[in-house]
Amino acid sequence: MAVGTHILPPRYRGAKRIGHGGMGEIYRATDDTLGRAVAIKLLAERYAEDEMIRRRFTHEALAAARLSGHANTVTIFDVGDWNDRPFIVMEYLSGGSLDTVLVREGAQRPQRALRWLEQAASALDHAHENGVVHRDVKPGNLLLDRDGNVHVADFGIASAAGLDSLTVTGTVMGTAGYISPEQAQGERATAASDNYALGVVAFELLTGERPYERESMTAEAAAHVNEPVPSACGRFSELPCELDPVFEQALAKDPAARFASGAELVEGLHRALDEAAESTAELPVAPPPRPALRGRPLPPPRRSRARWLLVLAVVACAAAVGAILAVALTSGGKDEAAAPARTVLKTVTSEGKTTTVQVTTPASSPPPTPQPPAPPPAPPPAAPSGSPTQLVDRSTGLIRAGNYAAALPVAQQALAQLRGTGQVYEAYADYNVGTSLVHTGNCADGLKYLAASQQIQGHRSEIDADRAYCKTH
Repeated sequence: MAVGTHILPPRYRGAKRIGHGGMGEIYRATDDTLGRAVAIKLLAERYAEDEMIRRRFTHEALAAARLSGHANTVTIFDVGDWNDRPFIVMEYLSGGSLDTVLVREGAQRPQRALRWLEQAASALDHAHENGVVHRDVKPGNLLLDRDGNVHVADFGIASAAGLDSLTVTGTVMGTAGYISPEQAQGERATAASDNYALGVVAFELLTGERPYERESMTAEAAAHVNEPVPSACGRFSELPCELDPVFEQALAKDPAARFASGAELVEGLHRALDEAAESTAELPVAPPPRPALRGRPLPPPRRSRARWLLVLAVVACAAAVGAILAVALTSGGKDEAAAPARTVLKTVTSEGKTTTVQVTTPASSPPPTPQPPAPPPAPPPAAPSGSPTQLVDRSTGLIRAGNYAAALPVAQQALAQLRGTGQVYEAYADYNVGTSLVHTGNCADGLKYLAASQQIQGHRSEIDADRAYCKTH
């Protein structure tokens, strides 16, 4: 929808509103002076009379303009004020945002996701080196150009070194799905907070969902503070579990325990995927081609006469040994098989008469053929390994894939370690054991675990669904 010319300076014609961004509205327009499409962020009218918000909006322009020279940061062209409403003019990117891609496609191929993460990390690391913290890293602020490259946008709530802070301790700023634990508790954000948010984005790009996704923003922010890092391979079974230690570091509660930069985070993801690929590779390595001699292939190597004589001698010895074994085996078999029956004359006296008769005794039976020893019993399957939370997440992934029989021992192992803690993951383990039992034909025991799960985490529709399943099966 086109807007009136009074909203923006006359040089920006054909302005159309295309969305919201932080404290402002975003328009697409054409810059008549430079002859190019631009995006213009205009401070929302309801905020324009608030002096503090006007200053914050201006600081956004200053912070972003300091970073405009970086290839993966949205470029700022102009900053101004029109009819008492500040505005910022920046490059227009036509590829949408990563948020749009995730909604449309879900989890991304690792190669594609890591390329985007590398570009975002490069821009954020550059910002941190220049004293700027973004504070609101999320897929909606990672924009794509027409070539599919990421540009970090909207430093609208960033703090710039050397400028008065407009965010006091105790004020939560950011988006709940990607907020760091320290921000969720009202502490000041740092570069480590941006790196944490980038880790959340990485988790979502690779699994298709946020690590602490909840129905309410408050619950999700609290989960960032209190809950352990979930397993990526448990959420998305196509991912290797080598990624889990990387996400445990990227999403550590303690900022000092995280990766020192976005580049280190992405390198950790690359390394984990490479290790997983090496552990599953089974292709033989082809021998290198033999070098050519002046453009012609080398002749086959010559074998010495002595080497040939040695080979022939070995072959002859092997043949002789084989012949001796064959004769021994054959003769032994004939002796046992051809042993004749014995016939003897025996004199028998009955009722005063003596008679001589022939008595034939059967040949002795050959000794029984020795039987090979029975194979040793197969060892019992190894117990599932991993931390309790990793086991819960792994069993959850198996349940989502419909493999309840495989999920049951994993969930039982997790529950054995979590029993009595009262944590939410104990409830998840109870549920996973219960639903696995229900769907493998043991409703009687399964319902007990479902009740234990509900006692910890409260009412859940999934538990009701399993109870209904037991009534109909």
